[in-house]
Amino acid sequence: MAVSNLDTHALFVLGDLRAKLVKQFQARFVYVLEQSAEGIYMAEIDTQSALVVDDKPRLELKVGDHFRAAVLPSREGGKFELKFREIKMTVYGLGEYAYVDTAEGHGIVFKESQTIFMVFAASEQIASGLSKVLKAAAGKAAKWRKGELNFKPSE
Repeated sequence: MAVSNLDTHALFVLGDLRAKLVKQFQARFVYVLEQSAEGIYMAEIDTQSALVVDDKPRLELKVGDHFRAAVLPSREGGKFELKFREIKMTVYGLGEYAYVDTAEGHGIVFKESQTIFMVFAASEQIASGLSKVLKAAAGKAAKWRKGELNFKPSE
């Protein structure tokens, strides 16, 4: 039987990451992007119509029925699990995420293998050019060269 735990370092790093993600959802319009060398998926979340629940004791964030982020125990000491519809991503700590800022807003880019997932809080609703705005923001941390992901983490 596997033993899972949540060590202090993981709790501090991943708990801080969760807190910054909670701040993203204080914006009215939040955009999510999943991108790999094969393709891209984008969606808009209106935080006024989707219930945002910040469960601090359980280190969990839920937005509507489709988005969930939580700090969970693991063999490695802790993990940060993100779920959005069919997308599921696990981040284990430093080097797997980056903070990005643009004129249109700010985001957190998460990396797992050759895929990124970005949560982007926009200053105002993006009416046109959504793909261009989100790709430019994600491009500050992640670029694909010949099918390989080059990622610049924040920490």
